[in-house]
Amino acid sequence: MLRHFLRIKIDNDLLTAMAERWRPETHTFHLAEGEMTITLKDVAILTGMPISGDAIIGPTTKPEGGWGPLIRDRLGFDMPTTTPIQGRGHPPLNAGQVSVPWLVSHIQQEVEINDETPEEQVERYARIYLIGLVGGFLFPDKSNRWIQGIWLDMLTGDWDAIGQKSWGSAVLAGVYRELCTCSKVGAKQAGAAMFILQLWVWEHLPMFAPPDPRPYRRNDDELNFLQNLPYGVK
Repeated sequence: MLRHFLRIKIDNDLLTAMAERWRPETHTFHLAEGEMTITLKDVAILTGMPISGDAIIGPTTKPEGGWGPLIRDRLGFDMPTTTPIQGRGHPPLNAGQVSVPWLVSHIQQEVEINDETPEEQVERYARIYLIGLVGGFLFPDKSNRWIQGIWLDMLTGDWDAIGQKSWGSAVLAGVYRELCTCSKVGAKQAGAAMFILQLWVWEHLPMFAPPDPRPYRRNDDELNFLQNLPYGVK
């Protein structure tokens, strides 16, 4: 369901205003009406992500043998470690990080799924998409160009185990941590899933929300479609 949030246009001015009112000591926004903050309940209702289950934990150090063998084993292809991308001088695999532009272009050139595509290949592309969604959207870096290699190991295991993890609590922790960082003097950028903060502001401070265009509510089929989506999509 997270793919539906990719269409959100981030309001940088709104998020900057909220970051200026964030207090790291209490993890709350200091507003004229009092203190407010994003809760696990907000994350669960707005995004539909689970807030119970196994914690999101895993190794953060370089695996034995390096990242190359891990990528070859889990994703089925080799990533260059020396070829610059787009003239920037950074290889697609750099210091345990995977280049998002390179990964996207590689898949677009290679992928062609049809009824005869082997199930193993379909699953491999599904995992690559999941890695991009989690590493590049839920836990992005400030440039939105790199995915941490730790997600390769965490998101290439058992499908059921992946779905039983508490993704909502991990994402909220990331938002809290980034707000504590970007609220400091001199901060210019923010990572983390800031779309959640924007949805939260639209819900709890509706005077800042855009007019509801009701893009889906045109017939009964689309109404039924909305019933199965998180509140934030609606």
